[in-house]
Amino acid sequence: MKTIKPSDYNFSLSKRTLDLLVSSTFLLFLSPLFLITAVLIKLTSKSSVLFTQKRIGKDGKIFTIIKFRTMKVGAEQERGRLLSKNQVDGPVFKIYDDPRYTKTGKFLAHTGLDELPQLINVLRDEMSLVGPRPLPTYEAELLTKEQKVRELVKPGITSSWVVAGAHNLNFKKWMDLDRKYVINASLQEDLSVLIKTFRSVSGFVVGQIV
Repeated sequence: MKTIKPSDYNFSLSKRTLDLLVSSTFLLFLSPLFLITAVLIKLTSKSSVLFTQKRIGKDGKIFTIIKFRTMKVGAEQERGRLLSKNQVDGPVFKIYDDPRYTKTGKFLAHTGLDELPQLINVLRDEMSLVGPRPLPTYEAELLTKEQKVRELVKPGITSSWVVAGAHNLNFKKWMDLDRKYVINASLQEDLSVLIKTFRSVSGFVVGQIV
């Protein structure tokens, strides 16, 4: 396999500065939304507000990702019986209308609001605002050596894959977009992905409410 050289921007002060400024600002100003979300989760589920899971980060290191809980307790143990309903190819498992979603969880997952606690992962320097989406350990283990190029940089809350259509894209296209980002990442690309993500999430939230 040809050696891949990630863009220097992936490890630059400008990228880290953007991550710190945006994540800290969002955590401050979105704190009322975090509180409302936490209350809604508790009203529709007896489980904890936050969900944590081991994911693969930069250089293959394992870290704990933080999300708002969207599924009932024990959902991961039910994965096996739902494999036949998987709607994506490759080693990943996703069902758009997953029967394990709680009422509030389905809304959070479909709007992407469940990912907001990962701003804490960004402050911890475990993730970036933009980068390849981190896979659970059991899915990352199934990647080919060529696909593992995505692990050369920090994973992101959002990515080129997310704004390009996410679940409408096959696994190969997903990996191709991640590879392209690793090689060509830039401040302009990050700002573009962030703006597109904000527009997509805000538009979807309004559409769901209306």
